Amino acid sequence: MKRALVMVSGGLDSTTVCHLLVKAGTEVHPIFFDYGQHCAETEWAKVNEVLPTEVLPPERINLSDIFKGSTSRMIVEADLWTEAVVDDDLYIPYRTMLFFASAAARAQTVGILDVYSGFINSNHAKEIDCSTEFMNGLDELSVGVGAVRFHAPFGTWLKSDVVREAVKLGVPVGRTFSCQASSSFPCGACPNCVERLNALTEAGIA
Repeated sequence: MKRALVMVSGGLDSTTVCHLLVKAGTEVHPIFFDYGQHCAETEWAKVNEVLPTEVLPPERINLSDIFKGSTSRMIVEADLWTEAVVDDDLYIPYRTMLFFASAAARAQTVGILDVYSGFINSNHAKEIDCSTEFMNGLDELSVGVGAVRFHAPFGTWLKSDVVREAVKLGVPVGRTFSCQASSSFPCGACPNCVERLNALTEAGIA
């Protein structure tokens, strides 16, 4: 049986990747990164709620010391009643690169050679390490470093296409969580929430 380590967050994209791999008969090892995000406990709860029952128990990795002292609003939660949050406030330097490096290290340590993510070609202005160019460069870089290979099945998809795939696979779309600004409920205004709402509308779900 093929084995894969999948970076999960409780969000729609990574959850759908897990469902897709399970359907293909892959043994899925979910890994969750706690990097000090204010919504870590909500995301962790969602990871344990929305993943398919066939996956192995999710593993939680603590990376929070790396971003200690960060003023990013993904680390320090804003009071959305009184404080405005813009894209610049949500940026966390090298976050995605850290995720991939950590996932690759963990995967090779436990004898897995394929790392999957739910990243898509993001339109978030400050998430430059979620672009197709970044992903392609990362894969080229890894060739000379180790045996692990990265896979982003939705790398060139539209978010609405991911929604349609999720519905087809039976993913509990409404129970996934990916808000950047609020730790406990979707704010409806951050880039992730707006992208999600637009995708649901385009897919005919909302």
